[in-house]
Amino acid sequence: AWPPNMALSSQSGRKKQHVQPMFAVHVFQCYKIYSCSFCQCHTFVSGYFQKYKEFEKSVRVEEIDGLKLVKNLAVKMEEVFRKKAEATRRLVEAAEEAHHQHEENPDLQYEYFNAVLINEVDEMGNNVELGGEFLLEPNDHFNNLSVNLSLSVVQVPTNMYNKDPDIVNGVYWSEALNKVFVDNFERDPTLIWQYFGSAKGFFRQYPGVKWHPDEHGVIGFDCRNRKWYIQAATSPKDVVILVDVSGSMKGLRLTIARQTVSSILDTLGDDDFFNVIAYNQEIHYVEPCLNGTLVRADRTNKDHFREHLDKLFAKGIGLLGEALAEAFTILNDFNQTGRGSVCSQAIMLVTDGATEMYDDVFEKYNWPERKVRIFPYLIGRESAFADNLKWMACANKGYFSQISTLADVQENVMRYLHVMSRPKVIDHEHDTVWTEAYVDSLNEKAGPSLMTTVAMPVFITSNFDVLVLYFFLLYQDGQKRRKPNYSSVDLSEVEWEDKDDILRNAMVNRRTGTFSMEVKKTVDRGRRVLKMHNDYYYTDIKGTPFSVGVALSRGHGKYFFRGNVSVEAGLRDLEQPDVALADEWTYCNTEEQHEHRHLTQIQAIKLFLTGRRPHLKCDRELIQEVLFDAVVTAPLEAYWTGLALNKSENSDKGVEITFLGTRTGLSRTNLFVPGDQDFLTAEDKEGVFNADHFPLWYKRAAEQVPGTFVYSIPFSTAVGIQMKLEFFQRKFWTACRQVKAQQIMQHNLTCTAGGMSIFQLKVTIAAICMFVVCEKRGESVRELDTFSAYLWFSQLLWFLISFHTHSAQRSRGKTMMVPCDTEYPAFVSERTIKETTGNIECEGCVRSFVIQQIPSSNLFMVVVDNKCDCSSAPPVTMDPIEIMYILSRRNTDSLKCDRLKFQKDRKKPESCHPFHPEV
Repeated sequence: AWPPNMALSSQSGRKKQHVQPMFAVHVFQCYKIYSCSFCQCHTFVSGYFQKYKEFEKSVRVEEIDGLKLVKNLAVKMEEVFRKKAEATRRLVEAAEEAHHQHEENPDLQYEYFNAVLINEVDEMGNNVELGGEFLLEPNDHFNNLSVNLSLSVVQVPTNMYNKDPDIVNGVYWSEALNKVFVDNFERDPTLIWQYFGSAKGFFRQYPGVKWHPDEHGVIGFDCRNRKWYIQAATSPKDVVILVDVSGSMKGLRLTIARQTVSSILDTLGDDDFFNVIAYNQEIHYVEPCLNGTLVRADRTNKDHFREHLDKLFAKGIGLLGEALAEAFTILNDFNQTGRGSVCSQAIMLVTDGATEMYDDVFEKYNWPERKVRIFPYLIGRESAFADNLKWMACANKGYFSQISTLADVQENVMRYLHVMSRPKVIDHEHDTVWTEAYVDSLNEKAGPSLMTTVAMPVFITSNFDVLVLYFFLLYQDGQKRRKPNYSSVDLSEVEWEDKDDILRNAMVNRRTGTFSMEVKKTVDRGRRVLKMHNDYYYTDIKGTPFSVGVALSRGHGKYFFRGNVSVEAGLRDLEQPDVALADEWTYCNTEEQHEHRHLTQIQAIKLFLTGRRPHLKCDRELIQEVLFDAVVTAPLEAYWTGLALNKSENSDKGVEITFLGTRTGLSRTNLFVPGDQDFLTAEDKEGVFNADHFPLWYKRAAEQVPGTFVYSIPFSTAVGIQMKLEFFQRKFWTACRQVKAQQIMQHNLTCTAGGMSIFQLKVTIAAICMFVVCEKRGESVRELDTFSAYLWFSQLLWFLISFHTHSAQRSRGKTMMVPCDTEYPAFVSERTIKETTGNIECEGCVRSFVIQQIPSSNLFMVVVDNKCDCSSAPPVTMDPIEIMYILSRRNTDSLKCDRLKFQKDRKKPESCHPFHPEV
């Protein structure tokens, strides 16, 4: 039996058991395989067993309390988030005090550091205006991006004048934030960016960094369009956008109107709901299938509506009264369902004029409460009907804007945010707003990192500004998760086996509890499937909108293995040349203090355990576990060294590399070839331990039946053990010839090797094919029977046969707007079937086969009667298959509509400031 923490899989359901680790050993140097059950050679770990016995009495196995684990994790994350919120609050208090002390001066002249102009010089070599010399130094905390840790810089949108009096005054008094920026970073070095976004449009950023325009000399960034600004500045809202498409809107006016609608969509966040209606003498929903309802303002829905704006054409006359009545009806009905924001409501009116005031419509639908605000946007230079639109805005607590050119659009659209924020300003509620997790890059070289943002409004007289902090989203082990192709996805798309969204809805509604289900996990880029039973534990993070969950696989994922060794012994074995720790795993936090950032994790562990760096923060429990693994696996180094010496005398042994890994992230590697040869391709290097995953060979070993071996041959190199294929062929042929010798003699056959060939399918499976040519003795004519023996690797059976084999494929989500679903066929063996036979009809010929499991492995021996010519039969592959939906235009439109209307449960923000009788 495998000792605790050493087997490749666990036996779930037993309270008293030897628990398998997450400790996978891949070294199968099996020279004498002639009569064994295919490589049951365990001698290579005999040294490990002896070493383990020395510490067995001090070893204990602990079952993980998943609920306790997730609650402790939530408490730690709550503390992390609390520190960020406190840092933001310090900035808010400083900003409000600085503005209170400032007196507006329209003639103020002030030279500030403009983010685009710093360190720029003119033709004479002099610093340009608003530039100046600004010290920038590479900083490893910011991935060597050149920054200034003492000062911030100011960015002004390209379409705004950077010396506008409002901007200059705001920049002047907000200089007081520099001291707080620095203090926050010193208190909490895990912070990344700290921002101040002003309603005037300027953006203050710490640490200071130089901005570079695009190839057209433009910087399109406007902080007021960012999600964190919108969410902090306003409450959630339901919005209906009315667009005039009467004949008078032809030409440039319609172009400006389209841009105005697009800019309004930019100001809507994930907590908002909207629809767009075009009107002339009739009502035209821009998306016809969304008649009478609203949709969530996520990026996908907003982009969908933008695509439809080009379909708007101007003709006929405009009947604004009917359009207003339709908008009020939608807002009222949708609010009654409880599916919208259930907070603020607004109607955006984009038109070139109104011939009357429509007071009868407002009296019927909106007065006297006036809970729906009206925001008219007058398109064009004409002002003949401006008074009616101004009256509408004032009579319904809105705001009137006139847009004459495309350049005027963005600034005029932004003004409605000031009005929508009035109740929040009067209530003086400093709501803390957290964005969802998202990926951003510090610079082009840094690579993407998972982040979240905390923002808080700053109330200045009757206006508002927003302060924000960026920081890396930290996981239980303090790792900074990096996923280059990360995008925010719904939990139901990740744990897709939860068909009823039980887990998703529980977490969305911030409950605490557990959930269990069987899952099929694809690995190796969809080529292989692991069947597991996961237990999920979840709870909410207090003071934030987040919930946190932990998934534990039954068996190995449910247990901890604890063992104690001396610090001296652990450090000695940890520092051996064949030992490495998981890349990006955080055993010690070397990011928090500048003097620690040059340390490797092993160096940091040594300094921590020897007491030479008392301020170094480390995970003592994890370190103790990795030290134990280092000590008990140390005998492998001597064993591997012996193999290497033996190989020098027996050059045909064929093994090139051996390696092992443990759940603590420790790995050992030994090469049996000259050291200057690099056997790790780019794909191989993805298989090392890192922050995102355990290696493929490790995961497959962990899920394998206890006490058995996993063999695999991917496209380019072997996984676990790397040997020359010629060596493996030779040994395999010898084994099969000797094993079958007795059976062959019983059938009066004489067999010769017909040769051995290697073939590789277009999918992940490679196979070794041995042809055995036999002739019956005593026959005048030699009758040849050819048998093909296949060793199938990685638990995948490519032969499509009917016995106890099922296809595991993902087909969820076949009602997508476009045919972007993909099926990944994966044939998983039924391990309870030890042997089976069958027949396959092939062009009028019956082909027989026998399949047997090879004991203690994931391999099968398949013997096929080769007398039938089945060359015309198409091969069975595991290539991914894109699902192409053959649908009529009507059905396609129906699917798109269902997708747009479909809204899963979503937790609404706890804070809402929809209405105040005074504003």
